Order: sequence, then C-alpha cells, then structure tokens
Amino acid sequence: MIKNGVFKVLFVCTGNICRSPTAEGVFRHMVDAAGLTGAVETDSAGTHGYHIGEPPDPRSVAAAAARGFDLSTLRARKVARTDFHTFDLILAMDQGHFEQLTAQRPAAARAKVKLFLDYHPTPRKTSTDVPDPYYGGRDGFEQVLDLVESASKALLDDIIRTRD
Repeated sequence: MIKNGVFKVLFVCTGNICRSPTAEGVFRHMVDAAGLTGAVETDSAGTHGYHIGEPPDPRSVAAAAARGFDLSTLRARKVARTDFHTFDLILAMDQGHFEQLTAQRPAAARAKVKLFLDYHPTPRKTSTDVPDPYYGGRDGFEQVLDLVESASKALLDDIIRTRD
C-alpha cells in the first residue's frame, strides 16, 4: 500500500480533450479497481487553453466507454504553475509536451516531469509518443487506448511497488 499520504499524477497533452483525459480516465479506473481510491489521485491538463471547460472529444469518450472507461465528467483545463508543486508525477503524452513542461518547470520539479510511455512495458523503438488520434485515421482513438491501458497498468504497478 502507498505510504506517506496521497500520490498525485497529472497527464498532459495539447488541448486536454483526447490523449490526456483518456489517460486520466483509464488510470483512475485502474486505481479504483485496485482499491487505491484516495491514495492515488489523477488529473489531466493541456499545455494550451484551447478547450478550457469542454468535455473530451466525443470519439475519445465513445472509444473509452466501449472498453468500460468513463470520461464523460472530465473537463479540459490548462496546466498551471502550481501543478508543478501539487503533483508528484507529471506525464507528458509526447516529446513536444515533455519539452514544453521541462521549459516551464521549476528546478525543484525536475524529477517530476516524464514521458508517459516511459512506463509502457514494451519499449517503443520508433517513438516515445502517444500518437495524436486525429492523425491515426479511423483507428486513432483505439490505438491511443491500447497504449494508454498498457502504460497505465505499468505505471500503477510502479507506484505500488516503489511507494510500499
């Protein structure tokens, strides 16, 4: 079990309407299923404020719902400077967002910012990015879910293992 209070995870993409809320919803479901509600908290945000207050893309919501994950209550927000102090782990969905977060993080938050797919159980040889589903054709949102589910499980296992 996790000691020393609540462990907080933030997922980050561009507008917070597809990849990062998908990761938030999937990871939160896994946290709850593991009986860790209250011990691990999760949120998501975007590096840009394009969609503040909006729900995730309907295609993200539908694809996640088909696998039993509810994204319907999530709303987009922009990363805030306080997030670097509030969260224990800030996971960028791709290299570009990792670089943006790295550029704005305070020195004390250096170890907190990582790539989400660093937790994927099978190292990806071609990319460390969760691909943007809008460029993945008809299956883009499914491809995102495949990666998010695998990486979320490995992330939760790592949190449990290293926080015991």
